[in-house]
Order: sequence, then structure tokens, then C-alpha cells
Amino acid sequence: MTNDITTVGGRKRLDPRREPYWHRINTGNFLGFRKLDDGTGTWIARHRDDAGKQNYRALGDFQRFDEAEKKAREWFAQCEGGSPEVVTVAEACRRYVKDRLKEKGKATATDAEGRFRRTVYEAPIGKLELHSLRAAHLTDWRNGLVDIDEEDDDPDAERKAKDSANRTLASLKAALNLAYRMGLVSSTAQWDRVESFQRVGRRRERFLNLAERNKLIKAASPALELLLRAVVETAARPGELASATVGDLDPAGLLSVNGKTGRRIIPLSPKALALLKSCADGRPMDAQLLTRPDGNPWTRFDWRDEMGKARKIAGLPDDVVLYNLRHVAISEMLIGGIDVLSVARVAGTSVAMIQRHYGHLIKDEIVAKLAQVKML
Repeated sequence: MTNDITTVGGRKRLDPRREPYWHRINTGNFLGFRKLDDGTGTWIARHRDDAGKQNYRALGDFQRFDEAEKKAREWFAQCEGGSPEVVTVAEACRRYVKDRLKEKGKATATDAEGRFRRTVYEAPIGKLELHSLRAAHLTDWRNGLVDIDEEDDDPDAERKAKDSANRTLASLKAALNLAYRMGLVSSTAQWDRVESFQRVGRRRERFLNLAERNKLIKAASPALELLLRAVVETAARPGELASATVGDLDPAGLLSVNGKTGRRIIPLSPKALALLKSCADGRPMDAQLLTRPDGNPWTRFDWRDEMGKARKIAGLPDDVVLYNLRHVAISEMLIGGIDVLSVARVAGTSVAMIQRHYGHLIKDEIVAKLAQVKML
């Protein structure tokens, strides 16, 4: 066959020229091979749209005809589905952000932009062209979002990470669906196959009433009892207390802790100070302030097991964990009238988090105070 580009031998016999040698795929669609002076060549696709306009797409270098044909057919399918324009996943996300700004406003657009900036724009998946995106790419990307710090003592860390990954996946799917509606990709089949993580909705924060706290403390081993009391009295994270040393305790009434939000100073109530002083009790400055029953530092696995024993003895539900006592401490501070900013600083969290998870307590306090104000 003259000017045959379907075989290696045929392409070798071609004369170098700028105009591609064309091979008809089907009506309006052609695959071309541009022979270069050095004997190599590149592939290009050509599509004629309904208006008669010729659209071109550079495909790159392929050793085999069928590889180039497959790439061309993917583009032809996209052209016939809407648009000959080829965009990457990152570009689709940027267009989605602009669309959200127009349709939903700045807050929604900013949320999506933040997620894509952290997880898509500079990631390998962001560089993929939409027609090359596969379910496996998305699944690996989704799984990579669940990055758990082994040092994190929050028993709910994995659920939270998966819940966050689900929200980010939903944003990316929304961006891809918009690209489909714009005709930038011919099918939604690949991302339709990728499911979100199941049963990771927000865990209910269990509030232990005074009777339940006392039952738990009474059922705990002596070492766990000290840790339980310390969490309740300071609102510190268990891991922060587990890593604190005797030298971190200031007898004047301050405790220095280092955790996920960095180092901070916690002011201690007289009761909390007396408790921690009894734990220090003349021990070396570099010794752990709170330790396991065998004298070694606590780990989240240790207190998980100890809590399981105490919970069973106390007859409390399986969802009671050590972190619940931090929740108790924050709640009691707010109920007691301590302002939100001070509680956030003591607990090492943000005002936004306090307002989001404890807003009902803040409202109740304000309503109680308003009831005492004479407006008329």
C-alpha cells in the first residue's frame, strides 16, 4: 500500500515531510504520521466537526500503530461527545472553582480551591488528561488522602481522615462531572466506579455525666485513674500528657505540653496542680509525669486496652474512650462560663472548632445570661 503508516516497514519507506501522511479511521476522523528528517516521526489526529471545521490533536510518539490509533479514538469519542479541547484533571478543577464562584459564591469556591490546591494541582493525578483518567488512578489518589500519623493519639483519627477524604473526593467528582457536561470528556464511567469510604460519618461525641465519670474512674487501675483525672482537669490531649515530663510542670501552676498544635502552656486549677504535683513527687526532671502501671510511658494502645478493662467493669458502652474525657473538660469549661477564646487556648484548638462542636453549650450560656438582663 502506498504511503502506508500502519506498519513499521511502511513508515520507514516514507519520505520526510511536514504534512502528515493520513490514514482514515472512520468518517471525518483521520490518524496521521509526520515523518521527520532523522527517520523518526510523531502522530497527529484530525477530526471534522459538524460545521466542517478541521480540528487537530498532537498525540506524541508511539512505536506501534495500534497504540496511536487507540489514543486517537479516545480523542475522537470526546470530540463527538462535545468538544475537541483536551484538558487535564487540574484544569478541570480550576474551571470548576470558577463555576462555583459564579453559581454558589466565594465560600463554596474557596473551599473547593483549597481542597484542589492541597490534593490535585501538583499531584500526579492533576497532570492526567481527562480521557486518560481511570478508576484505578482515582482509587489510589483517594486512598493516599488517608494519611494517619502513627503518633496521633486520637482514636477517631482514621475515621476523620476518611471522612475528609470523602468530601475531597466529592469535590473532585463534581469537577469531573462539570467537565463531562461541558463536553470535555465523553463518559463519567471511570469515576462513577469509585466509591467513598463507608460508615465514616461524624462519630457522636459522647458526654459522660458525673455519675459515669465516677464509675469509670473507680473501675480504672491506679495508673489509668491518674491519666483520666489529668485529662479531665486539664482538657489536654492524652498524648500531650503522656509525653509531658516532670520538668514540664511549673509548681506555680502551669503545665507545658507539646502536641499536634505545637507547644503551649496550660494554666492549672488548684485541683489539677495538686494532682500533677503528686505525680511528680520528687522524681527526676526528665522522668515522665504520667506512666503506665509498669512505669513506662503511655501509648495510645496501652490506654486503649486499659480503658477497655475499666469500661467493662464500669458497665459503660463500647464507644466510651479516653478522648471523651477531653470532651467533658471542654464542655464543663464552657458551661462554667469560661469564654470561648480562653477555652480554645487551654485545649490547644481553634475557636472555630469550639463553636462548631460546642456551639449549643455557648448558646445555652448566652440564653441564660440574657434571661437575667432587663431589656424593658
